[in-house]
Amino acid sequence: MIKLKTLENLPLQTLKEGGWKWMLGEDTLPYVVNDIVMVSESTAEAYYDAGNELYEMFIKAAEHVIKNDLYEELGIPPNLVPLIKYSWENDKGWHLYGRFDLAGGIDGKPIKLIEFNADTATCIPETAIVQWASLKANGFDDSLQFNTLYESLAGAFESLRAENPEFHPSLLISTMAGFPEDDTNMEILAEAAKEAGFEVAFENIEKVDFSPAEGIFKHSLADGSFTKYDYWFKLIPWEFIAWDEPELCKIITDICMDKKAIVLNPAYTMLFQSKGILKMLWNLFPNHPHLLETKSTPIIDKTSVEKVMFGREGANVRLVNGKNETITFSSGDYAEQKKIYQEFVEFPSDSKGNYYQAGVFYVGESCGIGFRKGGKILDNTAQFCGHLIE
Repeated sequence: MIKLKTLENLPLQTLKEGGWKWMLGEDTLPYVVNDIVMVSESTAEAYYDAGNELYEMFIKAAEHVIKNDLYEELGIPPNLVPLIKYSWENDKGWHLYGRFDLAGGIDGKPIKLIEFNADTATCIPETAIVQWASLKANGFDDSLQFNTLYESLAGAFESLRAENPEFHPSLLISTMAGFPEDDTNMEILAEAAKEAGFEVAFENIEKVDFSPAEGIFKHSLADGSFTKYDYWFKLIPWEFIAWDEPELCKIITDICMDKKAIVLNPAYTMLFQSKGILKMLWNLFPNHPHLLETKSTPIIDKTSVEKVMFGREGANVRLVNGKNETITFSSGDYAEQKKIYQEFVEFPSDSKGNYYQAGVFYVGESCGIGFRKGGKILDNTAQFCGHLIE
């Protein structure tokens, strides 16, 4: 059972005092609840260890996919395969961050991998800043939270500079227009990059200029000038680019292979992002304590979760019994994709029947925990809940 503590003071004043006043809009705070999850120190350490171990397993699974050309099993668009191979072979700290979604961990229950948001993970502001501010606003010490996400991101950008001296530390960050939550996530990323000495700018992807011969540019409407950026972080899924913009996919591939720019997160993170990797992991590490049985067909005599390869925010998820009969489902725009079936495990719950999924951020190592609170299928209506080590 999830143990909660209700915090008396909201983190608004602490955020202002800490210089985070700009993120006090209505995109982050309303869904951050006043209850905080109480975890033991051993539980926090178990989440930390699980994230580190799982990342190593994902590396081995991706190597297996690349070595044996198993891209189709993961639903990878063929036009992205060359860049996946290139980014894998030439990686210099390019995978900035990702977030493991995990079940278990509470009351000594085994921690189980649900999936890995390796390409375009969100929940950065609430994990890195808001839950820290909630702690400070209520008189708790920093050490009572497993949360070094912001510092880890700044350190990752420092390493990125050091490992790629031939590239100028100029970073253009892009989101799709009309998603303010994405913008808030990227503002945290920008702050970390600036701390590491990067020049940072923003531009919606629709307005970015891509030249296969010269690189990636932002066009100033004020004076007509073009500014080149050697690093581009896109909070746009790789599969969207590959499926919807094949010409752009080819241009980005040429830019990267000609070393005109570094694109983050790298294309190989699409291997981690695909739900097909869950089946690959089970095949490579059968019965591993952090894994759930996963197949390409419904699991006989077991309740399982049907997932599409690249679903997002809980869309197109179906909970089925051992006879492939629907228990509950969520609708969405991804129904035509290939599917996998992952053994169902119930999330920890509180006394009111709310379910909690742990999110463990990975930046070179595990570096922060947060919890999402919702129903059996966690979708974009889920709330965020911080944690406190008791």
